[in-house]
Amino acid sequence: MFLEVEKGRADYGVVPVENSTEGVVNHTLDMFMESDLMICAARQEPISHYLLSSSGDIKKIKRIFSHRQALAQCRRWLETRLPHADVQESVSTADAASQASLDGSAAAVASLLAAKLYHLKVVAPQIEDFQENFTRFLIIGRKSPARSGKDKTSLLLSIKDRIGALNDILQVFKNHNINLTKIESRPTKKKAWQYIFFVDILGHSEDPSVQALLVNLRQHCLDMKILGSYPI
Repeated sequence: MFLEVEKGRADYGVVPVENSTEGVVNHTLDMFMESDLMICAARQEPISHYLLSSSGDIKKIKRIFSHRQALAQCRRWLETRLPHADVQESVSTADAASQASLDGSAAAVASLLAAKLYHLKVVAPQIEDFQENFTRFLIIGRKSPARSGKDKTSLLLSIKDRIGALNDILQVFKNHNINLTKIESRPTKKKAWQYIFFVDILGHSEDPSVQALLVNLRQHCLDMKILGSYPI
């Protein structure tokens, strides 16, 4: 998805960033380390998963394919009802549906749209372990929108490796009276035990208060990248 937008073959891409059951989608966060694309918007969607197969008969299922996030969100259901099935990860739920369409003993955890596209039958509907299952998506593009008056800004921070470094960063947000709504760490993959932080704050990067915060933050960080400001 990032590549399609970077190459100009798409104006925007929609990527999952966090699930209410399983937490952050690490691969999406990692892509922001490498990409110059910006976050243009965010949206939250309720997520339901369906067990699909070519026959629609649960007794014939020996293998189950799906994306790791979908499998994790349905783990309890699958372990209870299909404890002996061989569960295998696929690159996406759509790819899982494609594999299930070619094998009469296989099933996919995917959407109703996938069932229609790959001519599969619903073995069981809404098999997610928790009904309150939501995923937050980010819309990525080349430019963030202008201020709306009710915005959020996402940042990527690399901080110095010393005692109290993270505490000093958090104090900067407090001193500027900026609401920090999320912080998530990820390994840089360049050096063992070296981390970067993904941060969400309330406000737009063009707001005077946020601009003052960013100036101060740069003094405490090894590196700082604005991933985008976008309407809440």
